[in-house]
Amino acid sequence: MPELTRRYIVMTMATEAPFDMRDPDTPFVLKPWKDPAALRALEVYRDYCYPELGEELAAWIDAISSGPVVRGGVGARNEQHLSARARSRPKAPSRPRAKKTKVAARRVVKKRKRSR
Repeated sequence: MPELTRRYIVMTMATEAPFDMRDPDTPFVLKPWKDPAALRALEVYRDYCYPELGEELAAWIDAISSGPVVRGGVGARNEQHLSARARSRPKAPSRPRAKKTKVAARRVVKKRKRSR
């Protein structure tokens, strides 16, 4: 995966504080093999990134999808939420179809020329 070769070292923070939202270089870690929401995010990213990276992400997604289901703490909570959301999603109401009406046969009336 030459497009995915850049590596980062991500360490646990000493405090429970959130990451710095104003720092554009702050990493945000998603674990798609442990979190179904992260896997969906990766699929969307694949759909919008440049083609070479998209191909490699597709191969990674296939490997994750064909492997065993592994869930972490947040991933397990997200999985419950996604499954509950899918169950509670109402079906789209079907639109009533318009009744077909017979079109009356049109009579062609010839116009008479007016005489002056």
